[in-house]
Amino acid sequence: METALRFRAMGTKVHLVVVDGGAGLLEQARARIDDLEHRWSRFLPHSELNELNRAAGSSEATPVSAITFDLVERAIEAWRATDGLFDPTILPSLVAAGYDRSCDLGHGPVTTVAPTRRVTCDDILLDQGTMSITLPDGCALDLGGIGKGRAADLVADELGEQNAVAGACINLGGDLRVFGRAPEDAPAWAVGLDQPNDPDNVMMVVGLADGALATSSTTRRRWQGDDGVVRHHLIDPRTNEPAATTLQSVSVIASNAMAAEIHAKASLIAGKPTDDDLPMLFVHDDGTQQTFAGLEAYVW
Repeated sequence: METALRFRAMGTKVHLVVVDGGAGLLEQARARIDDLEHRWSRFLPHSELNELNRAAGSSEATPVSAITFDLVERAIEAWRATDGLFDPTILPSLVAAGYDRSCDLGHGPVTTVAPTRRVTCDDILLDQGTMSITLPDGCALDLGGIGKGRAADLVADELGEQNAVAGACINLGGDLRVFGRAPEDAPAWAVGLDQPNDPDNVMMVVGLADGALATSSTTRRRWQGDDGVVRHHLIDPRTNEPAATTLQSVSVIASNAMAAEIHAKASLIAGKPTDDDLPMLFVHDDGTQQTFAGLEAYVW
């Protein structure tokens, strides 16, 4: 028997499903996601992330929780693995583009000239012994490009370690992780991929037995500034502006949701796969679809 819970967290819709597990486990998972949001959100003034960003340039190390230290460390590793296409230091560029608040509140002031950033992830100092981080002057982190995937992985791992459920799906706004038995003893978890411009219509269903899927899109968080220019939230670190792309969305299948989320964003910005071994679906502006690394095998 399956039990489900829906709520909003991390600026998106969350859908949790467990097979042969009680509602109490779902509430524990919800509490875990809420806790991670209060640590990692840039929209909550007293989050660990905002405390860290406020200390940038002070030359003083900021102590953080082990789970936040781990996320920042993973974000820097992703920056290196994608040759800088995934970049957690793009927060000033996001703010300049008008994404200075939750999308539910609309866009903020738009700066027509992209900010110049002179620091990189190599300038961030991590001290594992004290679980502290030192950000250089001019550096500000945004963990939105990795946090939902990592949260899905953490909840999935914790449910699996408890051996309290036969299977589970943790879906944070389309960045999801599944494991174990699917509902109604289906051979795999059925995951619908929505049309980028019409989230009420499913364009494809893929089956995942154990793994993750994430989608990055230029059509969901999109706004028009006072200058008439339409912008989106996917910043190209090479230009510090919203990525110029002919892709509407990129979906990636991986063993974990964090990797899927990282490569979905990086591949959309690059216009090509950033990992040739990961199954991907590209949806172009004209609606045409392009698959990579055997994604067809997952389509139901």
